[in-house]
Amino acid sequence: MSKELLRMEGIVKVYPNGFMATNNVTFSVNEGEIHALIGENGAGKTTLMKVLFGHENCQEGKIYIEGKEVKIANPLDAIAKGVGMVHQHFMQVPNLSVAENIMLGIEPGRGQRFDRRKAVELTQKAAKKFQLDVDPNALIRDLSVGYKQKVELLKALIRGVKVLILDEPTAVLTPQETVELFAQLKNLRSQGYGIIFISHKLEEVMELCDCCTVLRHGRVTGHVDIKELNPVKLSRMMVERDVVTKIEKKAAQPENVILHIEQLNYINSVGKHVLKNLGFGIRAGEVVGIAGVEGNGQTELSEIITGLSQRTSGKIILNGTETSGKTIQQIRKLGIAHISEDRMKYGIAQNLSIRDNLASIYLENARFKKGPLLNIRELNKFVDQCIKEFEIACTGGDEAIKFLSGGNIQKVIIAREFCCGANLIVANQPTRGIDVGTSDLIRRLLVRYTREKGVGALLISSDLNEILEVSDRLLVMKDGQIVAQFNDIKCLSADTLGEYMLGVRAMTSEEMGELF
Repeated sequence: MSKELLRMEGIVKVYPNGFMATNNVTFSVNEGEIHALIGENGAGKTTLMKVLFGHENCQEGKIYIEGKEVKIANPLDAIAKGVGMVHQHFMQVPNLSVAENIMLGIEPGRGQRFDRRKAVELTQKAAKKFQLDVDPNALIRDLSVGYKQKVELLKALIRGVKVLILDEPTAVLTPQETVELFAQLKNLRSQGYGIIFISHKLEEVMELCDCCTVLRHGRVTGHVDIKELNPVKLSRMMVERDVVTKIEKKAAQPENVILHIEQLNYINSVGKHVLKNLGFGIRAGEVVGIAGVEGNGQTELSEIITGLSQRTSGKIILNGTETSGKTIQQIRKLGIAHISEDRMKYGIAQNLSIRDNLASIYLENARFKKGPLLNIRELNKFVDQCIKEFEIACTGGDEAIKFLSGGNIQKVIIAREFCCGANLIVANQPTRGIDVGTSDLIRRLLVRYTREKGVGALLISSDLNEILEVSDRLLVMKDGQIVAQFNDIKCLSADTLGEYMLGVRAMTSEEMGELF
């Protein structure tokens, strides 16, 4: 029986805003094992690994390395205890050589003198041992992404780690680089290393890994050997549903088409065809949900619709106007509101006040103008109304938004976007990482605005409770394409939906019918 290299037992992590990221999670990795850790964004994978690598502490739980209980204070401590991590965004100095990057912090030499020859020699020796072919003298800035990843692997291995965490390692790799990486990881497995493989690409998990642990809403929903796994079983583990408060809503009465998308294609910076001839529409008075395993083009779709990214080809017509070549502001003026999945990056300006964040899209609105100046009295009145109506817990509009909890920051964004008069709301992961009360408020607002104000809404969510409760019509995305449409969601089970999300099943165009 394989030796247990790592065990995390009963890990509980609660953030200051009350959000429980991991709930009594137990997770282990054996010698000579590639162990997949899977689940949607927000499931707790990243938090669990942050605890293991010393980026975060936890309220409860224990960590054992090779049977010995340890306390991990920070990443350097984690490395010293045998745990290394290759981040999705590499930690490298572009203007330094491969050898210099690998040796950062453990530089060979005497005193303050760096022994470059020794650094090159140690790098070559490690590269040969781990079959990771690199040129020690090459500059990082001149290397491909796949090559940089090999440098990151060597950087961890040369420090003597036995457990390696790989966070979405193939996200930016070409297919050829992915094949090479898998060969390297299999070699490390044969040398007795334990590898934690975090990925949304389930076909890669099936091909590479020995076993997998599935997280959902901070809890382990399953642990299974890959040889015992099939896509249907995996889908049931991933889409396990919790009991939620039922949202009572009148039947949708869709009217005219607000958004029309036709033959939409997007090829990203590394040449991956992310969206493939995508086409559908959204009508006034309906919530259209998009379900899919994370990483199948949902984020790119929302960013292209709202102007954050540029399409490669295809048509996007919003309220009768083609949006090609238009700025974000011009697209907003056509009648769109946007709730981004990354609220801290795209949703707010962290160093500004609640008032400034609420007012940011209204500076040219006639209601808030007094000649060439802002009508501060009217603006303050609007801010106070938003704080009251959307139940934002704060001391007032002057408070810095960065001091609010995640749920209250999201309420500020919701207030700003829902009050702007747009007739299309694009909501990407609108309730991720926030409390139950705020989540319920957002869901009910989406339904209310479509019913009472005739707004059309696009809801992209990895929370199947949310997508099934709120949507009037549901589309499933897989590999950048629509593979299923459900008009009668009441008859749709989570198991069936999971099978379409994972590609076990797909509808023909005739079965899907008109996508409007």
